[in-house]
Formats: sequence, structure tokens, C-alpha cells
Amino acid sequence: MTADRAPRNTASRATDRPGDASPFALGLLLRRAHWRAAGVMSEALRPLGIELRHFAVLIVLVDRGPTMQRDLAAATGSDKAGIMRVVDDLERRGLAVRKAVPGDRRVRAVEITPQGVELFDAVHVAAVPLAERLVAELEPGEPEKLTELLTRFAYGEDSEA
Repeated sequence: MTADRAPRNTASRATDRPGDASPFALGLLLRRAHWRAAGVMSEALRPLGIELRHFAVLIVLVDRGPTMQRDLAAATGSDKAGIMRVVDDLERRGLAVRKAVPGDRRVRAVEITPQGVELFDAVHVAAVPLAERLVAELEPGEPEKLTELLTRFAYGEDSEA
């Protein structure tokens, strides 16, 4: 660097380290938190033979009931081919079934089976000790506060629903 050139300000560059003050800091922290939480969830799912992508679909099916594949793709952030593979996997395991939609022979709705509901409930039981470990470093009341803040951040004004 020559003496007549001012040094570049590097204080606001993204570093992905604690204390990052860049405009990307929040997004980078959320990504890292997601990786950590997804790792814990995957640990809970692994013994039951499913992955996060499968569980994401089961969550939607339990919440909404029978759901068209295109709507599952939108709800889970998947693409058309990806959701087809996940539903294929769930069908092979007997956890979901595709059913014709009255009035449209081309469209299929996906429905969770009783075995799917049973697995869904088993995942929740298996996840309890892992979820507790995930927030073990937080002070009493902080897990609830973190959930409240993330809910407001993720859903905005709709977070009251």
C-alpha cells in the first residue's frame, strides 16, 4: 500500500465470528444457530430412520391435514422434484399416502398415515433431552425469551397467531 492511499475500513466486513458488526451479522448468526439446532434435530430423527426433510413434511401434514404436493413444496421450501422424492420416501415407509383430489385426476394430496402420526409423536419424545441440551448454556427464562424474539422476527405482526 502506498502512503498516499487511505486504508480501507474493514470494521464492517462480515467475519462470521462473535462480535461481527457487519450488516450480515444477524443473518450469519441465524445460519449458525440453524446449523446447531438442525444437528440436534437430526440426532433425534436418526434412530427413527428419517431426516429433517421428511420430518418437515410430516409437520405440515399434521398441521394442515391432506396437502397437495405443490403446497408441501412451498411450505417446506423444497422444489417439485425434491418434494416428490421426500413423499416417495414417506410412502415407502408407510408414513404418508398420496390420494386423488376429487375433480382433478392430475393432482394428488398427501396424507399422513397412522404410522406417520405414531412416528411424529415418537420424534417429539426422543427430542426432549436433546432440545434441553441445546439450550443448556442459557439462563433460566432465556430459552422462552429467545423463542419469543425469533417468533417476532420470523413472523412479524403475524406472530400473535
